[in-house]
Amino acid sequence: MNPPEHRAPPQGACDCHVHIYGAGYPLAASATFVPPPAPVEGYRAMQRALGLERAVLVQPTGYGLDNGCLLDALAALGPAARGVVVLPADVDDATLQRLHAAGVRGVRFMMLPGSGGLLGWDDLPTMAARIAPLGWHIDLQLDGRDLPGRRATLDALPGKLVIDHIGKFLEPVAPDDIAFLTLQRVLDRPGRWVKLAAPYETSKLGPPHYDDVSVLARALVASHAERCLWASNWPHPNRVPRPDDRALLDLLDRWAPAAQEREAILVHNPAALYGFGASA
Repeated sequence: MNPPEHRAPPQGACDCHVHIYGAGYPLAASATFVPPPAPVEGYRAMQRALGLERAVLVQPTGYGLDNGCLLDALAALGPAARGVVVLPADVDDATLQRLHAAGVRGVRFMMLPGSGGLLGWDDLPTMAARIAPLGWHIDLQLDGRDLPGRRATLDALPGKLVIDHIGKFLEPVAPDDIAFLTLQRVLDRPGRWVKLAAPYETSKLGPPHYDDVSVLARALVASHAERCLWASNWPHPNRVPRPDDRALLDLLDRWAPAAQEREAILVHNPAALYGFGASA
């Protein structure tokens, strides 16, 4: 049997959620698992294999408030990378300016119980107000089933907001469920985005197509293709066996069958959000 054909991504394609774990960077006391080795060189090899050119590095929960590994990786990857960090609620302006110059464009809020997240809901409005003048975004991971109760808070946030992993519904819902409809209403507002990523983290049906989560990804593309981003979630921390990166990229063909949609999701949307090709 011939191997399946893989569609090459368009020039400038961006992977919008990557974790780097380097040797010599100690885990925080709040870490909930020991991550696999995932150095910059390993990610570069994956990029080359899939034809990806840009990347967004997201601070792993395991490193807590120490963004050193991410910042070193940003320096190594250069202008084709951006970063999302975790910061204390009282971070000073000088630190924000230094991080912006290094390529940082967002602050991560991990709201899943037991995940090791260090910032809470009470910190969200203040942090959003602090980073909005820089053009940064809040990167939010929560159980999507909580969205109806959090919508007012999210709608009131200044600046930009990115919601992780197709809404991260820990129990996949139907496209007409109130929680998923709430996600779509959040995306109706300017400056709101969602990552089409990591279906394996919530699917009950599993590979190869993760149909119970893929139906949500397809619905998001149909309603908000201009607000969708794609991500590998490399190196798939704490997942055994590890998902196949090529298969995850190929899933985008099922979620976004039109070439124009895929180019928006892989190139134009992340370029606009993260400022690729611009100095700010």
